[in-house]
Amino acid sequence: MKAWIAFSSILMKDMRSYYLKPPNISWGLIFPIAWTLMFFLRSPVQLEVRDLLPGVMALSILFGTTSMLAVTITFERRSRSFERLLLAPISLNLLMLAKTTGAIMFGIINAFVPVLFASFMTDLSGINWFIVLGSVILIAITSTFLGLFIAVSVSQVFEAQTFSNFFRFPMLFLCGLFIPLANLPAFLRPLSYVLPLTYGVDILKTVLNNNGIIPIPFSFLMLIAFSVFLFAYSIYNVNRKWIL
Repeated sequence: MKAWIAFSSILMKDMRSYYLKPPNISWGLIFPIAWTLMFFLRSPVQLEVRDLLPGVMALSILFGTTSMLAVTITFERRSRSFERLLLAPISLNLLMLAKTTGAIMFGIINAFVPVLFASFMTDLSGINWFIVLGSVILIAITSTFLGLFIAVSVSQVFEAQTFSNFFRFPMLFLCGLFIPLANLPAFLRPLSYVLPLTYGVDILKTVLNNNGIIPIPFSFLMLIAFSVFLFAYSIYNVNRKWIL
């Protein structure tokens, strides 16, 4: 019970203290909304909106979650308040889960902002929302743990944002968000399959438009595997660089 009280206290403190910081507002809120409006207002045709929706949803999650972790972890590390958390009588795994849960929740909410806009512009009936929700949750988890991996590798917020863009912007072109994987040059396609967002986007494409190319169960397994790997490697880095 004490561990879960600590978990909820850390989560609520982060939500109050960091989630309305300028980097979060610009990259986590304004950018996905502006990107969504830019694509949807450019594409008034019903079919085009549904074609764009998987990519815009994934993009909103990616930028929202990675921006969250860049602020919460690096701010606390710079102010040395994170060291005080490391002294708390809870496991490091639970501590890092508490630091990342808020970003996961934020990413899930971000994902449905484009859905809200699209609902006024196209017919969204016939969609299996249970699979959509499952894929959104896993995309949010993998994107958050990617942000955690980035945050524990740097010491300043601007470094985290710059390092994040090193991963985020190539994903715009390599993960099938707006350019189908089949249209990529042959030498770039293998790189697409080592990026977790590829599998999340493909699930959304299959459910929303029936044009995915990867079996849904395999994509779910890959997202889970990426989540476990990124979280475990981040914990390893914290133990190696911040504790030992």
